[in-house]
Amino acid sequence: MSYSLASRTKASDITVAQSTLLTLPQLANGLSMPTIHLGVYLTSGTETYQAVRWALEAGYRGIDSAQMYHNEKESGKAIRDFLSSDANLNSLRREDIHYTSKLASNSSYETARKSITRSVKECGLGYIDLFLLHSPYGGKHARLESWRAIEDAIDAGEIKIGGVSNYGVKHVQELLDSKPRILPAVNQVEAHPFNTREDITSFCQENNIVVEAYAPLVRALKMKHPTIVSLSQKYSCTPGQLLVRWSLQHGYVPLPKSVKKARIVENGDIGGFSIDDADMKTMDGLDEYLVTDWDPTDTA
Repeated sequence: MSYSLASRTKASDITVAQSTLLTLPQLANGLSMPTIHLGVYLTSGTETYQAVRWALEAGYRGIDSAQMYHNEKESGKAIRDFLSSDANLNSLRREDIHYTSKLASNSSYETARKSITRSVKECGLGYIDLFLLHSPYGGKHARLESWRAIEDAIDAGEIKIGGVSNYGVKHVQELLDSKPRILPAVNQVEAHPFNTREDITSFCQENNIVVEAYAPLVRALKMKHPTIVSLSQKYSCTPGQLLVRWSLQHGYVPLPKSVKKARIVENGDIGGFSIDDADMKTMDGLDEYLVTDWDPTDTA
C-alpha cells in the first residue's frame, strides 16, 4: 500500500501551505509519510480529540500519539470521525492519514507483541502506520526482543512501518548490527536549533533512517530569543513557522504540538518561504544541548 496525499484541503476557509501535504522520498520499506505531523503529547480527552480534528481539517495528514500519552483512543476516534464527516472535502480514506503510536516500555517479546495489538484495538483504525519503540530503556535484550515484536506485527498487518525513538547512535548501531529482518525506518528524537543532535541526525540520515523531530518549537521556551525574533521578522513569519521550516530544510519530519486552532493552522503554513544557507548556519549555531523533557539517548 502506498500513501497518496491529497491536494490542498480547505475547511472553513482555512488553508495550509502545500508543503504540509507533500510526501517524503520512500522510507526504508518503500512507503512514504507526510512531512509534518501533529504531536499530541501532554494532551488528553476532548483536548486531544479537538486538536486532531482541527489539524486534519487544516490539511495535516500525520498524527503522532503513544501509549504513554494515554490518548490513542481519542486520536483514533478523531481520525475516524473526520474521515466520515462533511469536513473531509477531498474524500480522504484511512490510508491517506498517517497515524503513529509507540511502545511504552521494552520488555519480553510476548509482552511487547500483546501491547502492540492492544494499541491497534485502542485507536480503532485497523492498523497503525508507524509504530516506534519509545526509548532505549530496558537493556539490549529487551530492545531487540521488542523490535522482533514490531517485525512480526508488520508481518501480521497490524503495523505498516517500524521505527525507534530517543535512540542514540549506539542504540541504532546495535539494532543494525543485529541484522534485523526489517530495518528501522525512523528515529524520533528531540531536535531543534537549540539541541541539534547532529551526531544522531547525521548517523540516521547516512543509514537511510528518517529523523522525526519532536519539540521542534522548543516547547515555546525560545520564541523571544533575539535571533529567532530577528529571522522571523526577516522572513515575515512567526517564530514557530521559522522553527518548523528549519526542521524541514534539514530533511526532518517535525512534530509541532498545539491545542489552539490558530496555532495548529499557523504551524503547518510554512510553504511560502525558505531560509537561506547563511541563516540556517546561524540557527544551527544556537545549539546549547537544551533538553526540554527527557534524554535517554545515552542509556546503557
